[in-house]
Amino acid sequence: MRIILAVAVAVAAGVLCFGIASVSADIGTAIAYDPPYLPTRCRGYDQDQFPEGGLFAAASDGVWDNGAACGRRYRLKCISGQRRPCKGGSIVIQVVDACRTDPCPATLTLSNKAFDAISRTPNAKINVEYSQ
Repeated sequence: MRIILAVAVAVAAGVLCFGIASVSADIGTAIAYDPPYLPTRCRGYDQDQFPEGGLFAAASDGVWDNGAACGRRYRLKCISGQRRPCKGGSIVIQVVDACRTDPCPATLTLSNKAFDAISRTPNAKINVEYSQ
């Protein structure tokens, strides 16, 4: 019994002190963008690039990574914003495009379906947590 307790304490200490078994996420912002979504910088006019369910995004330069982000999936969660916009829970989005404006107004520009899935407030800028 003492050995099991000692191992459990050691594992807990490792997680707390060294971040073992922890998952880190990035913090950024998100807005919604309106159609037309085509052409994209990933696959042009190809309709098959969009994931089933319509949860996709355009990425800012930091996430875009010179096009390497095409097709990447991110778990995304609304964490704050004006007027309590967050619905709670998280979604998985797929990057299909680069931000279309310079400078990009947000870290991720979400399809309307993706934005509506996490935010109660349309046309808002929200703070998000995201991880690949």
